[in-house]
Amino acid sequence: MQLWIEKLLEFKRQRVSVALVTVSKIKGSTPCKVGARMLVTQDKSIHGTIGGGKLEFQIIEKAIEALQNNSIEELSYILGPDFEQCCGGIVELIIEPMNTNPNLYLFGAGHIGVELCHILKDTPFKIHLMDTRKNWQKSIDVNDSITYSNIDFDLYKSHIQWGKNCYIIIMTHDHKLDFEITALALEGTTKYIGLIGSKTKKAKFHNMLKNELGFKEGIEPVHCPVGLDIGGFTPNEIAISVAAELLKTHYGK
Repeated sequence: MQLWIEKLLEFKRQRVSVALVTVSKIKGSTPCKVGARMLVTQDKSIHGTIGGGKLEFQIIEKAIEALQNNSIEELSYILGPDFEQCCGGIVELIIEPMNTNPNLYLFGAGHIGVELCHILKDTPFKIHLMDTRKNWQKSIDVNDSITYSNIDFDLYKSHIQWGKNCYIIIMTHDHKLDFEITALALEGTTKYIGLIGSKTKKAKFHNMLKNELGFKEGIEPVHCPVGLDIGGFTPNEIAISVAAELLKTHYGK
């Protein structure tokens, strides 16, 4: 692919996650060349090619998984009947996720949610502020880098970019909605789930998750109450404690 570096820089400027696929080694007869590259975005758009055919189609799926897991993958394939090719050559590839800032979904654009946006705007997190209340955006002020959405809960499952690069904080205006989002997050794949709530709320959600929805661990995988115990009860202080825990998790401390 010509000018792939320029295309990669363009994706970086746009903060678009992309997987770089590189053919690192070939042996025997193959449709690939060493050094052939292809860029794959989250929506399966491709730029460049590694030779086409069924192999390329499978690699696109592997690239999406690598993006979701934010992991480098080294793969090797023997080209035979499984790939509708009879050449029998061997292809080795490397898939490298690029621009994979962790996706942070803040459910609830209340005082703490807005404070979190202010505190975390210049950190690695790509922030998505979600609130189902219509026209609520007019009452808040957040940085232009924050992605705001007021879509309904029914669309959350398809909207969220699930995977090991996904962080979720739940703090809506409605306890019922908090519970529904918590259950949805536990069904998906995430790096971190945090829920704002009292000990009473935690116990109630735990029982409902176990007894009504069949989650064996109940609320145990969820950080509740969310945030580090640093003291302080104002929205700004709570947001600082939550931001600290998120960054601690992200950096593996």
